[in-house]
Amino acid sequence: MASHALILLQIVVLSSLAATAFSLSPYYYQNICPQALPTIKTLVEAAVYKERRMGASLLRLHFHDCFVNGCDASILLDPSPTIDSEKGARANQNSARGFEVIDEIKAEVDKICGRPVVSCADILAVAARDSVVALGGPSWKVRLGRRDSTTASRTQADIDIPSPLMDLPALINNFRNQGLNQRDLVALSGGHTIGFAQCLAFRGRIYNATNIDPSFAKERRATCPRTGGDTTLAPLDSTAARFDTSYFDSLVKQRGLLTSDQALFSGGSTDNLVNTYRRYPQVFRKDFAQSMLKMGNIKSLTGNQGQIRVNCRMVNY
Repeated sequence: MASHALILLQIVVLSSLAATAFSLSPYYYQNICPQALPTIKTLVEAAVYKERRMGASLLRLHFHDCFVNGCDASILLDPSPTIDSEKGARANQNSARGFEVIDEIKAEVDKICGRPVVSCADILAVAARDSVVALGGPSWKVRLGRRDSTTASRTQADIDIPSPLMDLPALINNFRNQGLNQRDLVALSGGHTIGFAQCLAFRGRIYNATNIDPSFAKERRATCPRTGGDTTLAPLDSTAARFDTSYFDSLVKQRGLLTSDQALFSGGSTDNLVNTYRRYPQVFRKDFAQSMLKMGNIKSLTGNQGQIRVNCRMVNY
């Protein structure tokens, strides 16, 4: 009996050590390549300085990556005979961008480190954080040590990436499927304080919705006709180049651009959070950072899983 108990104890200890060895850590590259993170930061800042919108694009890449089979850089894989590229998914086609910036970062980091030791998945996670900071948002210690996937799934992307047409119950369910709660939903949606959306994504709202400020609908219709102009851009809030709480102010005024935005303030269970975030910016900043950390942990590949891609756009062969 004692021998059996000892064996069980050893198994538990070994399992615990294995989990610890393969868990994500902010200090993962501290000894492997200490210049990796400063290099990513410098290049992200340069990209955002060149085009403010790029910050939102890099944040969105990380979000869309994590929601499809975890944060594994599958969104970066180009189509091939063996890769069902997520770039062709409804939410990404002709809208996901920033791939060239990630390519540039990967090349420079591998050069600085002397070999490919930094995963594309980690680059996405760090670039998202650095983009938010560059636009005036909060910082957080990104947990690192992710590995890159060897597969992608456009079909799964079409299922898992939340649609701009979703109502509140659908959004809550979508986030719950990723292990995220309503606070995460509202906090992460607050990332829409930066960036733009295409006419195709909000046309139905500005022409058909009843829970919309009439003057706001009129403004948006001026550049988004009933037909044509699908890719014409409109800001997601009134200060699209600055990370702040004006997004939540817009929702209270029924000036949310997307159906999924306004759904967060529509008489439902998330109304109180919207009000809290617009009144207390520091609460929003804290919750946003915590939710980004939580999202960054979704099904991450670690240890011997996956690979460290040499080229973020293709699997190592």
